[in-house]
Amino acid sequence: MTEISDLHVARQTIDREIEALKTMENNLDDTLGQALDVLQKTKGRVIVTGMGKSGHIGSKIAATMASTGTPSFFLHPSEASHGDLGMITSDDTVIAISNSGESKELLDILTYCRRFSIPLIAITKNPESSLGKNSDIILRLPDNREACPLGLAPMSSTTATLVMGDILAAALMVRKGFTEQDFRLRHPGGKLGAILRHVSDIMHTGDEMPLIGEDAIMQDALIKMSEKMLGCVGILNKDGDLIGIITDGDLRRWMAPNLIEEKVSKVMTKNPRTCTADILIAEAVNIMNNTGRGITNMFVVDGKKPIGIVHIHDCLRAGVS
Repeated sequence: MTEISDLHVARQTIDREIEALKTMENNLDDTLGQALDVLQKTKGRVIVTGMGKSGHIGSKIAATMASTGTPSFFLHPSEASHGDLGMITSDDTVIAISNSGESKELLDILTYCRRFSIPLIAITKNPESSLGKNSDIILRLPDNREACPLGLAPMSSTTATLVMGDILAAALMVRKGFTEQDFRLRHPGGKLGAILRHVSDIMHTGDEMPLIGEDAIMQDALIKMSEKMLGCVGILNKDGDLIGIITDGDLRRWMAPNLIEEKVSKVMTKNPRTCTADILIAEAVNIMNNTGRGITNMFVVDGKKPIGIVHIHDCLRAGVS
């Protein structure tokens, strides 16, 4: 018997799952739009249910929807039969998943939805199944062979189900105009939350900003820098516009016995790099890292008026590097 290599099994698995997805893509029709219409109009929650592997995939679909603007949760069919059917209201829509469409554990949910006229969307390969016949809309899965070498374990079918869920979530995001800001509000923690935060979330404002007029001398600038402890001071003209900045680096380059008597306008770096409050922190870090020798502070402006200042350490503490 010739030994089958691991790479052969890997490529065969990938090929069979791609084959199933291609079949599903070619079979997409108007029922997808009908399902999306129902989901978009749902006043309550989208409740996803399924047994076994379908249930595991359903949990992921519900989580994806919930994080992308469609309130959703997963309901285990067995728990539903023991009281959790009360979680389903007349304002909800149910998505029931079963590859064969004959999962007996779904029966109580199907009956409940029919009794109380709750919209039911089926994800199944068999429209003539019990699930298919008792659903309002059927999103059909491809009837391809499983990627499992024995043709038994759900592989191609669960991949197709997962992708169908992603299709629904992605299309609803587009329909609802879901934005990066909306996404961030649902992901305040971890790397995703950090990446999607804006400069306005971390900048120093008001009296925290180190600012001084253009007629001041360096002695005043040094006092202001020491007071605010941000390693720089911004220089304003008579109109309150930011026209320059003096940093620790400028002090080292200008070190001389009479430095404290010099006008700040002579020592300052003119037209410093600035940003607006609505840019992402990651973009601010990119600006600071790619400005000449790199900078550690950047003023945030509205037009030419400084409204805040951000330090590279603020960005690092926010989880962006």
